[in-house]
Amino acid sequence: MQITPETYDFNAEFQTEQFTNKTYKINFEEKRIIGEIDDLEAVKQASYKILHTERFNSLVYSWDYGVEFENLIGKDYDFILGDLQRRIEEALLQDDRIERIENVKVDKKQNDSIDVSFIVISKYGNVTMGVNINV
Repeated sequence: MQITPETYDFNAEFQTEQFTNKTYKINFEEKRIIGEIDDLEAVKQASYKILHTERFNSLVYSWDYGVEFENLIGKDYDFILGDLQRRIEEALLQDDRIERIENVKVDKKQNDSIDVSFIVISKYGNVTMGVNINV
């Protein structure tokens, strides 16, 4: 007697659920949570957190969360310029609310740091962001 395994249509058993975009508002200066935010303000806060979290350094975040800036320290400036936009896009595009990054501008400072500014295009609107990287 031959036994044939049963097969299941997994797509029929699961439903996709859209979660709310509401989150807690963090006051970074006072290091407090004050109220709630959603939509574009939530995207702006999430982008800030991603860009200020070094990827792979914290056990509380998955390996998909954060940005890789630390290993740019000591690298050739041309290498950094060539890879910076990709690293920022890779980090921010993990958030499905963010569609793309545009208008990336880089300004090298005298103290071995780089200011990067760009526009985050999200499904809730656009926000201008910036980050300073020590290299």
